[in-house]
Amino acid sequence: MKRLAVVLITVCAAGIIDAQGGRGGAAQPITIRAARVLDGRGAVLTNGVVEVQGSKISAVDQRTGPVTHDLGDVTVLPGMIDVHVHLNWYFGPNGKYGERDVPAGYAIDAVLENARKTLMAGFTTVQSVGWAQDKPLREAIAAGVVAGPRLLSSLGQLQPGNQTPEQLRERIRASKAQGADLIKIFASGSLRDGGKMTVTQEQLDAMCGEAKVQGLRTLVHAHSPESIIATVKAGCTQIEHGAFADDAAIKAMKDANVYFDPNIGLVLQNYIENKDKYMGSGNFNEEGFAFMEKAAPTLGPIFNKALKAGLRMPLGTDAVAGGHGQNAREALVRVKDGGQQPMDAIVSATSLAAESMNLGDQIGTLKAGYEADIVAVPGDPVADITKLRDVTFVMKGGRVFKTGNR
Repeated sequence: MKRLAVVLITVCAAGIIDAQGGRGGAAQPITIRAARVLDGRGAVLTNGVVEVQGSKISAVDQRTGPVTHDLGDVTVLPGMIDVHVHLNWYFGPNGKYGERDVPAGYAIDAVLENARKTLMAGFTTVQSVGWAQDKPLREAIAAGVVAGPRLLSSLGQLQPGNQTPEQLRERIRASKAQGADLIKIFASGSLRDGGKMTVTQEQLDAMCGEAKVQGLRTLVHAHSPESIIATVKAGCTQIEHGAFADDAAIKAMKDANVYFDPNIGLVLQNYIENKDKYMGSGNFNEEGFAFMEKAAPTLGPIFNKALKAGLRMPLGTDAVAGGHGQNAREALVRVKDGGQQPMDAIVSATSLAAESMNLGDQIGTLKAGYEADIVAVPGDPVADITKLRDVTFVMKGGRVFKTGNR
């Protein structure tokens, strides 16, 4: 995969695509009309028009007259956001995850296809937590060379092991110097291993404390109540997964007002659906799958407890091989099995997700001055949340990537 960096950087340097479709003079405004416009914060405007100038929204109103895109009986909403993905996970030429000796060209194409699928599914911003090669991919997407969602990345993961607090602080500083947007930390094992705490309080204190000094957010993989509570105590920003969160862990998260990203709608379901493609790679074995199959039905009730407690839960999927482009499934399961109201699920995928990434004043809302990240779905997703799966229009940063069901 090292070749990915070379390929993407070379393409970026060539500057062969201008994100705004050309140079020389201001572009004419683009206007989009829809039967319903959701602002991403809970408000609905009927027969609304969104005006775009360059890469920004310049107005949202109910003007009459001709428009650039009259989308008809659809709902327009902000480009959706997934706060937890792994674009570098893919199935190899033989249909298996973790295949060895995959041709470099195949690997590059697989990652780029994951990015494209995610964008075409209406997710215009994602947060990747764990891959060094996200850096050139991030640059290529930002340059308009690659069709993909706006990308934030941790550029790696921290598995503390037996490292000293000072060693961990140094790794945080190195991540900052390398250009990481955030820090991803493991405080527990995987769900397949029982999710037991794998760090000390001193290690967590050092990592999250140093990240705060460096101005970086911390996303912490934590399944067990003990690891969740220790993470909260360390002043970390966001808890990931929390499959075994109990009342005490939920209360700790609420008291600290941290973000909680439970990933209840896609990741386990995707693993189970693609069992034959994962089996035998790493710790994917019969015992692990039995554990996941047992855990999957428990996630909805845990989410509902967290919902009733008033936790802030941005939408994240932990999308891996087989799941890219299906990110909206998280919202559907939150509504169906978790008891969340459809509008709140949409907010979790737009303005709340943006807020969790400290981008709440730039993306996730349809309002003048915000990035022109705009998607459309048929009908009304507030009445039928499943409509989020049928994205028919995608604009990111003022550039149209999709019109129609393609």
